[in-house]
Amino acid sequence: MNKEQIQSLFANEDVGTVLPEESLSKHTSWKIGGPADVFALPTTVEHLVRIMEIADQHQIPWYVIGKGSNLLVRDGGLRGVVIKLADNFADLQISGNLLTAQGGRSFVSAANHAIRSGLSGLEFATGIPGTVGGAVMMNAGAHGGEVKDVLVECRVLTPKGQIVRLSHADLNFDYRYSCLKDRPAIVLDASFELHSGDPVEMSERVRGWRERRQTTQPLSMPSCGSVFRNPDGAHAGKLIEEAGLKGTRIGGAQISELHGNFIVNTGGAKAIDVIQLIQLVQRTILERYGYELHPEVRIVGEETR
Repeated sequence: MNKEQIQSLFANEDVGTVLPEESLSKHTSWKIGGPADVFALPTTVEHLVRIMEIADQHQIPWYVIGKGSNLLVRDGGLRGVVIKLADNFADLQISGNLLTAQGGRSFVSAANHAIRSGLSGLEFATGIPGTVGGAVMMNAGAHGGEVKDVLVECRVLTPKGQIVRLSHADLNFDYRYSCLKDRPAIVLDASFELHSGDPVEMSERVRGWRERRQTTQPLSMPSCGSVFRNPDGAHAGKLIEEAGLKGTRIGGAQISELHGNFIVNTGGAKAIDVIQLIQLVQRTILERYGYELHPEVRIVGEETR
């Protein structure tokens, strides 16, 4: 099935807003990425179920993005249907100590909502610029906290359009990993068990972390955050700095002069520029220090057509 046929299929369905040939550079924090054949913005679970039914029936590839903060889309873009779950799918509810948020809710927003409500346990999320769904999928963490520490359960939509409830144990959490990385599904919502806390104390702690990030990370430039996972016994950013790679540039992409584990878009960067920088870093660190660096960022899509 060609892209025109795919576009026609979704244009005639009640699945939310549908855009053909939408540039994914508008939807990633790196401001990089080619077009999606079909770009869908569902607002209800029913929309999502219908999208998955169509994709399954016609064997159309599908991909879910949130804030695009941990994603590099190659310059040829993504085939099939790209489903964005962000502010269009972001309800949140609190019942006692249980916070439940839809998969598109900003993880930072969910954490700030908890703090304002006097609930502690999600403060670590205030520096993670993705969605609840993405955070669950990769067991996101910072400042000594991880999703696995507070998640009770989540509901996911399978590729066959079935809604399944997964417990904490079902997700097989590990460092920056859940089974959803190997078992594709869409996180509809997730529930977190929190505990009472002092909003003033929590806000002060979060403010301290934010001020530190502002002085150590290039937050004013488009990036995906940390590019590489830390290898056992070492820190990726420190290894990159010691290798003298900070400031190295290929095309419009540059290894940040402020933090070695950030690659920034200085203007007009292509995905291939970033990929070549990633490969350069991997070769250099392996040759000099014997460490294999593995990207945290997901690299998807096709090369330029």
